[in-house]
Amino acid sequence: MDRLKQANRSTGLAAAEPSFVFVIKVLLYPLITVVSLVICLAICHEPLYGQYFLLAVLGFLGTADFLDIAQVARASGANGLHRLFRLRPLFEIVLRWLLVVAFIWGLLHLSKLSQRFDPQVLALWAGITPVLLWLGKAVTEYGLWVGGLHQAHPRKAVVVGLTDLGLRLEEELTSDSLLRTTVMGFFEDRTADRLPAAGLPRVLGKPAELPEFIRRNDVNVVYVTLPMTRHPRIIDLLDSLRDSTVSVYFVPDLFVFNLIQARFDFVNNIPVMAICESPFYGFHSIVKRLSDIVISGAIIALIAPVLIAVAIGIRMTSRGSIIFKQRRYGLDGKEIVVYKFRSMNVTEDGDKEYHQVSRNDTRVTGFGNFLRKTSLDELPQFFNVLEGSMSIVGPRPHAIAVNEQYRRLIPSYMVRHKVKPGITGWAQVNGYRGGDDLESMKKRIDCDLEYLRHWSLRLDLVIMLKTFSLVLSDRRAY
Repeated sequence: MDRLKQANRSTGLAAAEPSFVFVIKVLLYPLITVVSLVICLAICHEPLYGQYFLLAVLGFLGTADFLDIAQVARASGANGLHRLFRLRPLFEIVLRWLLVVAFIWGLLHLSKLSQRFDPQVLALWAGITPVLLWLGKAVTEYGLWVGGLHQAHPRKAVVVGLTDLGLRLEEELTSDSLLRTTVMGFFEDRTADRLPAAGLPRVLGKPAELPEFIRRNDVNVVYVTLPMTRHPRIIDLLDSLRDSTVSVYFVPDLFVFNLIQARFDFVNNIPVMAICESPFYGFHSIVKRLSDIVISGAIIALIAPVLIAVAIGIRMTSRGSIIFKQRRYGLDGKEIVVYKFRSMNVTEDGDKEYHQVSRNDTRVTGFGNFLRKTSLDELPQFFNVLEGSMSIVGPRPHAIAVNEQYRRLIPSYMVRHKVKPGITGWAQVNGYRGGDDLESMKKRIDCDLEYLRHWSLRLDLVIMLKTFSLVLSDRRAY
């Protein structure tokens, strides 16, 4: 599915980049934050010492941690200038900057130093810093692109293995001027009928001829896209390269897997590769949980009168409990109890069998029909979010019987449980709400897995806004 772009899971750093690019990426955001504070102090006629020096240090450290390394990458032609006006990077920066502000405010408040700062300085600094970070990133990115065009000595590289992965690697290396790498061609010993036609003109020879080619052409880097095994073909290739100073990289073909949040990591000193992992690890888990607590708490406070009115309406129009509880699968496939306003005259636990609600279903009460059309029956799930069994955004939880039925029919079905289930999700805002047939369920699961691959705070907010719009306009709910 192509609704979302492939998430960038890299650190933003590349071995082929010059040292000054590394320094820029690491220090860009923290230095702009300090410069922004200096500008605000000058405007408000305050000196940079004492409490404001402490604020500068906190801003530098907080920005370095929460905003990470500046993702300064490729810009091409006129598109470089257009980056100055793209709002998506600004949105990402604002979200992370709010976390920095909350972090600093919490420290100052707990240390009882907040009274020593001029509120005008703090407000101005909080307001203009994300804009300066956005402009600084865009200008730096364009400036580095322009500078990259004038690299006098780009590194020479060859690729061993004319594969689809090798062609993709060549495209990535040549399209980013910051990597300052020229791909001279490929070395391959397979016959032409087994190779991608697009790369045939670029074949420079067989792998056995590579050492001599390196000596004659001053090659700097060799990328190997063949399987990383102890096959004699690979061992001979690596042995032949030991008598040179060329850098050698293996490029593992991970695209053959259905990757979910793929990333490299270390278990102490042992490198490992995540093939299927939750997007909410480390700092991301804290961000996700804090956003759930803040948003669900605020929503519950705002809709308290609505909750009371719905509860009274259920009590007055039908017999039975106000809250309907049903066991469903949550994080890591563990059972949770999901709360909903009761909208039917029966209560199915859904552990053995589950009957999907259909249009004009006689089990739905008159008032329950109104609740389901307006999605008001889902409101108690904000208490699930507050207690930690659900999230505001995530794959919708299915009844246990539904899970047991489809986990045998749909590959990777259970992977959706790598995150907490949500009140709303990517599948729901793309029109895959309801539907108990196999084809509808496959599309829903595809959307759920797509959400796991590309999660970000921005995506969560987009889904929330689309959900609100859908609730107001959807006429297909029943």
